[in-house]
Amino acid sequence: MRDNCFRLTGAMFAVLACGFSQTSDAPEALGDDQAPVLADHAECLLFGPRRERLLKTGVGEKETEVFVLSSLTEGVATRLAFVPGGSRTDTSQKYDALSTIDRYLFADMQANGATPADITNDFEFIRRATLDITGRIPTPGRVISFTSDASPGKRAKLIDELLASPEYTDKWAMYFGDLYSNRAGPGSVGIQRFNEGRNAFYSWIRAAVGGNKPYNQIAVELISAKGSNSYAQGELNWMVGGVVTGGPQQDIWDAQTVAAMETFLGLGHVNCLLCHNGRGHLDSLSLWGKSATRAQAWGLASFMSHAAVVPVREANVNNPRYSVEDDTRYRTDYALNTTTGNRPTRAPIGTQRTVPPVYLFSGAKPDAGETYRAAFSKAVTSDFQFARATVNYIWKEYFGRGIVDPVNQFDPARLDPDNPPQEPWTLQPSNARLLNALAKDFVNTGYDLKALMRQIANSQSYQLSSRYNGQWNPAWEKLFARKLVRRLWAEEIHDAMVQSSNVKPNYNIRGFTDQPGFAPVSFAMQFPETINMPDGGGSISQFLDSFLRGNRDEDERRQDGSLLQALDMMNDNFVMSRIRATPAGVSLLSQNINLPDDQLVNNLFLAVLSRYPNDAEKATALASLKSGTRAQKAENLLWSLYNKVDFLFNY
Repeated sequence: MRDNCFRLTGAMFAVLACGFSQTSDAPEALGDDQAPVLADHAECLLFGPRRERLLKTGVGEKETEVFVLSSLTEGVATRLAFVPGGSRTDTSQKYDALSTIDRYLFADMQANGATPADITNDFEFIRRATLDITGRIPTPGRVISFTSDASPGKRAKLIDELLASPEYTDKWAMYFGDLYSNRAGPGSVGIQRFNEGRNAFYSWIRAAVGGNKPYNQIAVELISAKGSNSYAQGELNWMVGGVVTGGPQQDIWDAQTVAAMETFLGLGHVNCLLCHNGRGHLDSLSLWGKSATRAQAWGLASFMSHAAVVPVREANVNNPRYSVEDDTRYRTDYALNTTTGNRPTRAPIGTQRTVPPVYLFSGAKPDAGETYRAAFSKAVTSDFQFARATVNYIWKEYFGRGIVDPVNQFDPARLDPDNPPQEPWTLQPSNARLLNALAKDFVNTGYDLKALMRQIANSQSYQLSSRYNGQWNPAWEKLFARKLVRRLWAEEIHDAMVQSSNVKPNYNIRGFTDQPGFAPVSFAMQFPETINMPDGGGSISQFLDSFLRGNRDEDERRQDGSLLQALDMMNDNFVMSRIRATPAGVSLLSQNINLPDDQLVNNLFLAVLSRYPNDAEKATALASLKSGTRAQKAENLLWSLYNKVDFLFNY
């Protein structure tokens, strides 16, 4: 039925179903050569399904570079239609006016014999930036006005416009909801926040992101939060999420410490150290970690040892809320007295039966009268690694991979370009001086997330094309010599179809949209979590799940492709209901069905792909409209656009 239009899809099925979109985020099974590494961590009971990923992607002396994103980018870029037109009016055209980012990256490219890709054109830039900053695609009107604007500063103005938009808040509330593991349910080992706690945390995140609260303040408020009602005081729910069941209270302190170290410092290997010393376990994974001890990790966890997360039950209310306080009356420091739980035995060290709080990177301890968690939040946010890790987390969202990658596996002993490690170890960041410069800028702006994103998006490096003229070397992936493509998030795919088709659903979220003053939502990026969302929307939830949105627990958000994704894009009712010429006068197709063929084709391309068709695409599209009923052929055309590689990837 869609034979003619299928030629327009750009081999989307091949890219999704045949393995091109397997990215570095995907866990791989450990090979036989790494079986000893797995054995080294046999007692690390808390790794769970993420365990193999943590070991497989270790960044130590046995590192093997596999540039998966380069293969994906090559596969997608060769399938993209070339569309002439639209200027390449980048934000900073003069070489002597290059940004901090460009100076470091272009110098690194030159030193490694890499030539950067061309600057991308305006059609591609507006779509790229709008998706990366807001999670939406641009409207046709905005595409037309932007590409017809000849002013040299228009890209910078667009970036400012996007950062000030409500959609920016939607996307980054979703991102930080992922990072902070905000969910209603208990996950694999935790307790439930319940819908009320999840919604309160979501509202708190939205307010912090939308108001551009300094990121160090966000971290301080989460780590040191105190209050009596997790349903009313959203920030309490970060501590609530660290409560694990089935073991002694030390398991809770460990989990809360791991969350802080990984989320705010990118130090995932602290999780290992809370089970055992690094020596004999992290030797090939972390130069810093192999010399760190379990006792030092206990010193970190001791900062949590006075925290009390207590359920508060009310009459005629089924679900308890939680209070979070610092209890200095009945709690000691981190006690070494356990033989059960999620981690190995904690036994006294000689005559030492408790471990006091000590921040192992600086030796900082709580001041007199200072609560342990307040001291911990101060130590974490004043650590330069806090700025480095935050910059790196955000960098990955714009460039496809981190300067340190994976972003949660920093090795503190391999970060200083003026004091590189001895062989066989190497510096861990792909560009250590750039990472440090960006972190310093982040500190100097007052930990301003929007300023960081503005700096990134305005750089020429971010504005490079994904297409590459000449012979591409996959090793240049870590030099960022071209735009690395990414498959859209599940929510971005959903929302792009809702926006472009103008067929808007109404979704209800328990405890959120059913409250006075809260209307149903139409866009998936506005969901407060990723599990079983939306309420009562089984088929929609399954569609979103097929694009691997994760569960904010052990199943992380991923960008892999699959046969199921390809089949869903071709057949799912969510897609099929958005290619029809109904509702009359509302849907994209119904508004354009009676226009001349040439205008119909242009309008559909603009709405779905944020560009006009090239000559070959236009000829194919016009030919497809000549036979059969007009409505059926127009539906086929719209279906083909939603199934193009251009639609499913940000390039």
